[in-house]
Amino acid sequence: MTSFSAVDVISTKRDGGVLSDEAISWLFDAYMKGDVADEQMSALLMAVFFNGMAPGELRTWTQRMIDSGERLDLSGLTRPTVDKHSTGGVGDKISLILAPLVAACGAAVPQLSGRGLGHTGGTLDKLETIPGWRAELSNDEIRAQLENVGAVICAAGQGLAPVDRRLYALRDVTGTVESIPLISSSIMSKKIAEGTSSLVLDVKVGRGAFIKDPGRARELAETMVALGTAHGVKTVAQLTNMDAPLGRAVGNAMEVTESVEVLKGAGPHDVRELTLGLARIMVELAGLDVDPEEKLDDGSAFDVYGQMIRAQGGDSDATLATAKFHETIVAPRAGVVQQVDALRVGVAAWRLGAGRARKEDPVSAAAGVLCLVREGDVVAANEPIFELHADDMSHIVLGRTAIESALVIGDDTVVPLPMLIERIG
Repeated sequence: MTSFSAVDVISTKRDGGVLSDEAISWLFDAYMKGDVADEQMSALLMAVFFNGMAPGELRTWTQRMIDSGERLDLSGLTRPTVDKHSTGGVGDKISLILAPLVAACGAAVPQLSGRGLGHTGGTLDKLETIPGWRAELSNDEIRAQLENVGAVICAAGQGLAPVDRRLYALRDVTGTVESIPLISSSIMSKKIAEGTSSLVLDVKVGRGAFIKDPGRARELAETMVALGTAHGVKTVAQLTNMDAPLGRAVGNAMEVTESVEVLKGAGPHDVRELTLGLARIMVELAGLDVDPEEKLDDGSAFDVYGQMIRAQGGDSDATLATAKFHETIVAPRAGVVQQVDALRVGVAAWRLGAGRARKEDPVSAAAGVLCLVREGDVVAANEPIFELHADDMSHIVLGRTAIESALVIGDDTVVPLPMLIERIG
């Protein structure tokens, strides 16, 4: 391989140049061997943050991230494989419903998920509130569960795109997280290495989303769709609204309970709408001629959910943790709910103990916020609008402060924005 130097690679990108395939290959190999220091890689990430990447450059960058580890081989399954990835939102419990629903339609759904950070919740944190449930599975266990049950939600193995963990840790402490090429390569390297044949991306946009500008969200979606397609994965993105929390429950055990309600044919309308919207795309990509709504309403999806939880050691019938302390927040005046700010509700849930500031922080199973009203609702003065749940009063105080301005009441009629904004791909 042609010899490069870290300084030359950094300088090329700093000056707006395009890194060659050989330079990127050398860079990742040298970085994983310790020949490129963290401070040098941090400098390069900052250069990418400011100057972006050309499409071909990003494809190679992503491929080399994939090549840094193993790939999960799902080719032996008798079911078509399809997965979903969300860019993260407040009250986003869709995976818990979607994976068993699409499995009930005949697909294999390998949901390799993560834990929450900041105001957005993590799928594994939610499921770990179920007694006995385990997130860590071997590749053989994943394949067996996909064949026998059709759905698995578990932690990504340490062998999938291992360089991504190191790069993300640097991005987190250097202010370079919000880069579309770096976000795209981080997400797609893991999803491609996961071995799925097709993928739906739920790209959130709005007040509670990682990206709040529709134009940037669309750019992110288009970039990830292009990467997936270039690497042989049928990929579609769906832009979805994250101005308000998704559903009523924001908090780990509370969201599991709400997910089960939807699987039983009840639950909030917006959760059901988004689940079915994504399920229809996934079933389409998997080449299955099945209506997901029928599988949701006839109990098939709920049956698969129970099988999925039990296959990973969980008690699907167990009573989940409830908080010791509760406080009700009431409307300060009568009127029409103009907005329920997803970001502020998410921060409140975090302050109540449902989220973490650092990856190693513990989270409370029972803490969270129950949203009692939606945008457009008419409320009376002193009507309950939020319930705060926490394990102690100190967290209740923190949550109360965080949620003070989450809800705006006015006199104008409000028509909430649609949940499904735009399909890309």
